[in-house]
Amino acid sequence: MKTFLSIILLLITSQSFAIQTFPKDNWKPQVNPLVDPDARPGGQLAIFAGQSPKSLNYYLDNNSFTAEVFGALYESLIDMNPMTLQYEPELASKWTISDNKKVFTFYINPDARWSDAHPITSHDIKWTYDAIMNPKNMTGVHKVSLERFSSPKVLNKHTIQFTAKEVHWLNLGAVGGMQILPRHVFEKMDFNQINFSFPVVSGPYELETIVEGRYVSLKRRPHWWARKDIRFQGIGNFDILKFMFFADRENAFEAFKKGHIDLFPIYTARLWINETHGKKFEKNWIIRQKIYNHRPIGFQGFAMNMRHPPLDDIRVRKALYLLIDREKMNKTLMYNQYFLHRSYYEDLYDVRHSNPLTPFDKKAARKLLHDAGFLVNPTTGMLEKNKQPLEITFLTRSSSTHKFLAIYEEDLKDVGIALKIENKDLAAWAKDMDTFSYQMTWAAWGAGLFKNPEGMWASKEAIRNSGSNITGFKHPEVDKLIDAQKQIFDVDKRHAICRKIDQYLIDAVPYVLLWNIDYTRLLYWNKFGTPDTVLSKYGDERSAYWYWWHDPDLAAELKDAMSDHLNLPGRPDVIRFNEILQE
Repeated sequence: MKTFLSIILLLITSQSFAIQTFPKDNWKPQVNPLVDPDARPGGQLAIFAGQSPKSLNYYLDNNSFTAEVFGALYESLIDMNPMTLQYEPELASKWTISDNKKVFTFYINPDARWSDAHPITSHDIKWTYDAIMNPKNMTGVHKVSLERFSSPKVLNKHTIQFTAKEVHWLNLGAVGGMQILPRHVFEKMDFNQINFSFPVVSGPYELETIVEGRYVSLKRRPHWWARKDIRFQGIGNFDILKFMFFADRENAFEAFKKGHIDLFPIYTARLWINETHGKKFEKNWIIRQKIYNHRPIGFQGFAMNMRHPPLDDIRVRKALYLLIDREKMNKTLMYNQYFLHRSYYEDLYDVRHSNPLTPFDKKAARKLLHDAGFLVNPTTGMLEKNKQPLEITFLTRSSSTHKFLAIYEEDLKDVGIALKIENKDLAAWAKDMDTFSYQMTWAAWGAGLFKNPEGMWASKEAIRNSGSNITGFKHPEVDKLIDAQKQIFDVDKRHAICRKIDQYLIDAVPYVLLWNIDYTRLLYWNKFGTPDTVLSKYGDERSAYWYWWHDPDLAAELKDAMSDHLNLPGRPDVIRFNEILQE
């Protein structure tokens, strides 16, 4: 009877609107062109992964490391081709979209299985969606895109239908990219407490070991249900992925040089310039490479909480921006390795059409602060308003920021502003960010391939805990622009709108923008096989987890070379994706 009713439901829904079916009839799974035919499963890759996170549940802790681990454990309905950026089947073998672009029906591959052999069903998908959208759950940033939908309808065991409340270019990616959790494992648990225990998974890896504060290791699943799919041949090769945590990057670097870590991405110019010399580098035991590809460029800066005085005053925010000597920091601390930010969307501009650079200008800053009502106390030399000194509390999660803040603090003090530094670890910092319990902090944001300004810049997101609008930015004109881009499926037209939004952001100064680089700096021990491009087309160092492999011959050669003090063959210092893989 249930099957009969499901058939009737499908007939009714299919007749109520015209549909498009994906993938198209001529689609065939293809081998990833970046995969090296020599890639074989085996071995371990030990990776420096920063500080220990507050959770491994990506829905509760929205950061790049947790996203990578969670994505290795759990799959989504559809995937994106890493070269063409076209959507392809994953848990869903096909899907349909109504002509009005509001109804999305997914047909789950009947072969899809959880690691405990339970089938993956529509009920898992509905439960995952409902858990994310539950107001009690701290999943704020993920609610932004999913709240455009009603709770999905289970049409049968392998068919589920999402209906959007509005047309949006991101709708397919929002529901199709949602990583699905096993209902039968988690439905009776408090979702906010699902942090480090994931006994049942669907993806190519499973949790092996967690040593709190030290490392997390993932184990390759030889019996992953999609293991034989030609698209995944030569991908996810390491038997063990070991993510090692260090509170201090300098200590992590020392562990890398001792061989405890295999792959070390460099985010500190001093290490790259001064500490990558000596025997291990000269003899090519450690490889040093700069990799240019199509990785989107994000932004970083000092986020200012605009919800409370004095940072609710744009004159104060502008003054704080004018008081950072970025050129001095770049020259004295970073060896001029970085470009200075001019935009929140750097990769939407070319050299001829970039924004003007915000200068270091104490005179202009003093005038703005005076106009905002802050006057110098002749006794203390500090700025005051209504007898209250102008003091800024800066929340930091890393000691590596202190040398930058020392320069900033000196220049702030010179005009009469006190800077108080509050140190916390990453987990505690993240909890403060969830509730916007900060005044000023250093925040770095990655960039998506397709720009979506809503989560970070829409006014409604300023009051959503655990969201991305940490500054509390609100602007009615920006809201109109965000609404305007929702129904535009032309990427270039959406990018033009993002540039308009960028101008409002530049004027409003929610961040003291800092600097960035347009390449990836990698150090790794010379014992791994890599594709010629080293990294993927759009990826950073994290793509190494998937495309590299353990090469026992290279590992043996490295061991012998270190024992006998011999040189190994080098590898290119600079990798340019476009030169290697002609498009």
